[in-house]
Amino acid sequence: MAQVILNNLTKRFGEVTAVDKFNLQIQDKEFLVLVGPSGCGKTTTLRMVAGLEEVTEGEIFIGDEHVNDLEPKDRNIAMVFQNYALYPHMKVYQNIAFGLKLRRVPKQEIDQRVRFAAKTLGIEGLLDRVPKELSGGQKQRVALGRAVVRQPDVFLFDEPLSNLDAKLRVDMREELSKLHRRLEATSIYVTHDQVEAMTLGDRIVVMKGGRIQQVGSPHEVYSFPTNKFVAGFVGSPAMNFLPGRLLAEDSDLRLELDGCRLELPPERSSRYQEYVGKEVIVGIRPEDMSDRPPAVEDGAKHEKAKATVEVVETLGAEVILSLTMAGVPVRARVKADTRAKVSETIDLFLNMDKLHLFDTETEEVIR
Repeated sequence: MAQVILNNLTKRFGEVTAVDKFNLQIQDKEFLVLVGPSGCGKTTTLRMVAGLEEVTEGEIFIGDEHVNDLEPKDRNIAMVFQNYALYPHMKVYQNIAFGLKLRRVPKQEIDQRVRFAAKTLGIEGLLDRVPKELSGGQKQRVALGRAVVRQPDVFLFDEPLSNLDAKLRVDMREELSKLHRRLEATSIYVTHDQVEAMTLGDRIVVMKGGRIQQVGSPHEVYSFPTNKFVAGFVGSPAMNFLPGRLLAEDSDLRLELDGCRLELPPERSSRYQEYVGKEVIVGIRPEDMSDRPPAVEDGAKHEKAKATVEVVETLGAEVILSLTMAGVPVRARVKADTRAKVSETIDLFLNMDKLHLFDTETEEVIR
């Protein structure tokens, strides 16, 4: 396997810049996920690494080799597409072996590699079938098998699970994680699904408008977002955003939300001093809001605000409350035994230690 280095990678289609000065180093054996909304440039970035799109500016290194001018077949990469791209007239064995035959790999070695890949992916019993006899999950395993036999330096995945149903996507995420651990393969994975990104990636690259917004571990990106876009994109349900104002009262700092004043933890006071008297964007995740007082052993600072219940969504182990708080729609993730009812006004307890404040002009987090 090998590291991948992308230096100032840029792609323009006429006047449109799809990827803008993308700089990143993917470590050997790392599973890196590019995530973002449609049109953010993640697939274009992947296709430039694969050699399927010409680079407008910048450099790509795979291992120690500069690959900008190399054909896709000479980059020693394997790509898995969302539509499987299987040959319908070939049996599974032939589909997996096809790329090796083109490279004139000896027949005995082809057989060994195909059967190893089939065993690794649990499709030994499907080798004599044709694609039309396979389910969506089985087709995706065959597509993975075709990549595995290549023994590439880098695996590239372009939304490979997007055509599968919800349960199968969960199962295939687990399979991909196991496959990565087994092969210790350098992998770059593209998805618009932030749940996939959080569960699969060693690191996540959040993109918007062709640019990197944040790079970090799933925990870092979720718990310490760099701006409002990242905070709102990562997490389900999404982070709540409310307009607020910072006020100083004696030695304390308070946050005003539509007339409701909430005391901030003392350790945050120095961080926010330059914003006293100014408008800010307040971000808080649904799981950091509760409809019941916190337990004594919680240890975090909580403040209470009034909210009106609009919708109660029962999801079995938990309930999502849609509410109006400080004149703004918000969502709270609460325990299944909640007593909240539609149209009621309830006390909502906010974990002030988990609050995020963003600059209203730049939308960058206030650190």
